[in-house]
Amino acid sequence: MPRRTAPVPFRVRPLLTLTMVTSTAAGLLSLLGAPEAVAAEPSAATGPSATAGGSAAAVRPRDKLTFTVAHSGRAAHDGSYTLRCHPPGGRHAAPSRACAALDRATSQGRDPFKPVAAGATCTMIYGGPATARVTGTWQGRKVDARFSRTNGCEVARWNSLVPALPRTSS
Repeated sequence: MPRRTAPVPFRVRPLLTLTMVTSTAAGLLSLLGAPEAVAAEPSAATGPSATAGGSAAAVRPRDKLTFTVAHSGRAAHDGSYTLRCHPPGGRHAAPSRACAALDRATSQGRDPFKPVAAGATCTMIYGGPATARVTGTWQGRKVDARFSRTNGCEVARWNSLVPALPRTSS
Protein backbone atom coordinates (compact mmCIF):
# COMPACT_ATOMS: atom_id res chain seq x y z
CA MET A 1 0.00 0.00 0.00
CA PRO A 2 1.54 3.39 -1.01
CA ARG A 3 2.46 5.76 1.76
CA ARG A 4 0.39 8.91 1.95
CA THR A 5 2.01 12.22 2.75
CA ALA A 6 0.43 14.97 4.75
CA PRO A 7 -1.01 17.80 2.65
CA VAL A 8 1.17 20.90 2.41
CA PRO A 9 -0.47 23.90 4.09
CA PHE A 10 -1.55 26.63 1.65
CA ARG A 11 0.85 29.20 3.18
CA VAL A 12 3.92 27.00 2.47
CA ARG A 13 3.16 26.28 -1.21
CA PRO A 14 4.34 29.69 -2.58
CA LEU A 15 7.65 29.26 -0.75
CA LEU A 16 8.11 25.76 -2.20
CA THR A 17 7.22 27.04 -5.69
CA LEU A 18 9.71 29.92 -5.39
CA THR A 19 12.43 27.52 -4.23
CA MET A 20 11.71 25.19 -7.15
CA VAL A 21 11.76 28.05 -9.71
CA THR A 22 15.00 29.46 -8.27
CA SER A 23 16.68 26.03 -8.35
CA THR A 24 15.53 25.45 -11.92
CA ALA A 25 16.79 28.89 -13.03
CA ALA A 26 20.18 28.29 -11.39
CA GLY A 27 20.45 24.91 -13.11
CA LEU A 28 19.62 26.42 -16.51
CA LEU A 29 22.18 29.19 -16.01
CA SER A 30 24.88 26.65 -15.21
CA LEU A 31 23.95 24.63 -18.31
CA LEU A 32 24.17 27.77 -20.42
CA GLY A 33 27.66 28.42 -19.09
CA ALA A 34 26.88 31.57 -17.12
CA PRO A 35 29.63 32.35 -14.60
CA GLU A 36 28.49 31.92 -11.00
CA ALA A 37 29.25 35.52 -10.05
CA VAL A 38 27.16 36.79 -12.95
CA ALA A 39 24.26 34.50 -12.11
CA ALA A 40 24.36 35.41 -8.41
CA GLU A 41 24.74 39.18 -8.61
CA PRO A 42 23.42 41.79 -11.03
CA SER A 43 26.19 43.51 -12.97
CA ALA A 44 26.59 47.24 -13.29
CA ALA A 45 25.56 46.98 -16.96
CA THR A 46 22.34 45.10 -16.31
CA GLY A 47 21.39 46.57 -12.93
CA PRO A 48 19.16 45.03 -10.29
CA SER A 49 15.95 45.43 -12.31
CA ALA A 50 17.25 43.17 -15.10
CA THR A 51 17.40 40.14 -12.80
CA ALA A 52 13.93 40.74 -11.38
CA GLY A 53 12.33 39.34 -14.53
CA GLY A 54 14.31 36.11 -14.23
CA SER A 55 15.59 36.18 -17.80
CA ALA A 56 18.90 34.36 -18.33
CA ALA A 57 19.86 36.81 -21.09
CA ALA A 58 19.39 39.76 -18.74
CA VAL A 59 22.20 38.67 -16.41
CA ARG A 60 24.81 38.32 -19.15
CA PRO A 61 27.51 41.00 -18.95
CA ARG A 62 27.75 43.44 -21.83
CA ASP A 63 30.50 42.46 -24.27
CA LYS A 64 32.60 45.15 -25.92
CA LEU A 65 35.55 44.57 -28.25
CA THR A 66 37.77 46.91 -30.25
CA PHE A 67 39.15 45.58 -33.54
CA THR A 68 42.19 47.15 -35.20
CA VAL A 69 42.72 45.73 -38.69
CA ALA A 70 45.56 46.45 -41.14
CA HIS A 71 46.46 45.25 -44.67
CA SER A 72 43.15 43.40 -45.22
CA GLY A 73 43.25 44.19 -48.94
CA ARG A 74 40.19 46.42 -48.66
CA ALA A 75 40.73 49.98 -47.42
CA ALA A 76 37.18 50.14 -46.04
CA HIS A 77 37.97 47.26 -43.64
CA ASP A 78 41.26 48.65 -42.34
CA GLY A 79 41.26 50.77 -39.19
CA SER A 80 39.68 50.50 -35.75
CA TYR A 81 36.06 49.81 -34.92
CA THR A 82 34.12 48.75 -31.85
CA LEU A 83 31.66 45.92 -31.47
CA ARG A 84 29.18 45.62 -28.62
CA CYS A 85 27.15 42.47 -28.14
CA HIS A 86 24.16 41.53 -26.01
CA PRO A 87 22.63 43.75 -27.41
CA PRO A 88 24.57 44.20 -30.69
CA GLY A 89 25.89 47.62 -31.62
CA GLY A 90 29.01 49.69 -32.13
CA ARG A 91 30.76 50.90 -35.29
CA HIS A 92 31.07 47.41 -36.82
CA ALA A 93 29.52 47.08 -40.29
CA ALA A 94 27.34 44.08 -39.28
CA PRO A 95 27.14 43.91 -35.47
CA SER A 96 24.40 41.24 -35.25
CA ARG A 97 26.23 38.85 -37.57
CA ALA A 98 29.58 39.55 -35.88
CA CYS A 99 28.13 38.85 -32.43
CA ALA A 100 26.56 35.63 -33.71
CA ALA A 101 29.94 34.53 -35.12
CA LEU A 102 31.63 35.22 -31.79
CA ASP A 103 28.90 33.36 -29.91
CA ARG A 104 29.38 30.34 -32.19
CA ALA A 105 33.16 30.51 -31.82
CA THR A 106 32.92 30.54 -28.02
CA SER A 107 30.31 27.79 -27.76
CA GLN A 108 31.13 24.70 -25.72
CA GLY A 109 33.82 26.53 -23.76
CA ARG A 110 36.08 27.27 -26.73
CA ASP A 111 38.30 30.37 -26.66
CA PRO A 112 38.64 31.92 -30.13
CA PHE A 113 41.07 34.51 -28.78
CA LYS A 114 43.58 31.91 -27.63
CA PRO A 115 46.75 31.98 -29.76
CA VAL A 116 47.80 29.00 -31.87
CA ALA A 117 49.88 26.64 -29.73
CA ALA A 118 53.64 27.09 -30.10
CA GLY A 119 54.24 23.48 -31.25
CA ALA A 120 51.23 23.22 -33.57
CA THR A 121 51.77 21.64 -36.97
CA CYS A 122 50.34 24.05 -39.52
CA THR A 123 50.24 24.06 -43.29
CA MET A 124 52.54 26.54 -45.00
CA ILE A 125 49.65 28.36 -46.66
CA TYR A 126 50.16 32.10 -46.57
CA GLY A 127 46.86 33.91 -46.26
CA GLY A 128 48.18 37.41 -46.90
CA PRO A 129 49.57 40.32 -44.92
CA ALA A 130 46.38 41.09 -42.95
CA THR A 131 46.78 41.59 -39.20
CA ALA A 132 44.30 42.36 -36.45
CA ARG A 133 44.36 43.10 -32.76
CA VAL A 134 41.27 42.54 -30.64
CA THR A 135 41.00 44.11 -27.19
CA GLY A 136 38.18 44.52 -24.71
CA THR A 137 35.90 42.24 -22.73
CA TRP A 138 34.12 39.10 -23.89
CA GLN A 139 31.95 36.95 -21.59
CA GLY A 140 33.32 38.78 -18.55
CA ARG A 141 36.98 38.14 -19.45
CA LYS A 142 39.60 40.59 -20.68
CA VAL A 143 40.71 40.05 -24.29
CA ASP A 144 43.99 41.12 -25.89
CA ALA A 145 44.53 38.92 -28.95
CA ARG A 146 46.53 39.30 -32.15
CA PHE A 147 45.56 37.68 -35.44
CA SER A 148 47.47 37.17 -38.68
CA ARG A 149 47.21 34.98 -41.76
CA THR A 150 50.80 33.66 -41.87
CA ASN A 151 49.98 29.92 -42.01
CA GLY A 152 47.06 27.52 -42.22
CA CYS A 153 46.39 27.54 -38.46
CA GLU A 154 46.32 31.34 -38.32
CA VAL A 155 44.11 31.54 -41.42
CA ALA A 156 41.63 29.08 -39.86
CA ARG A 157 41.67 31.04 -36.58
CA TRP A 158 40.95 34.28 -38.47
CA ASN A 159 38.23 32.69 -40.63
CA SER A 160 36.44 31.31 -37.56
CA LEU A 161 35.69 34.91 -36.55
CA VAL A 162 34.47 36.22 -39.91
CA PRO A 163 32.42 38.50 -40.04
CA ALA A 164 33.70 39.90 -36.72
CA LEU A 165 37.06 40.07 -38.52
CA PRO A 166 36.80 41.12 -42.16
CA ARG A 167 36.97 38.70 -45.04
CA THR A 168 40.26 39.45 -46.76
CA SER A 169 40.93 39.77 -50.48
CA SER A 170 44.12 37.68 -50.42
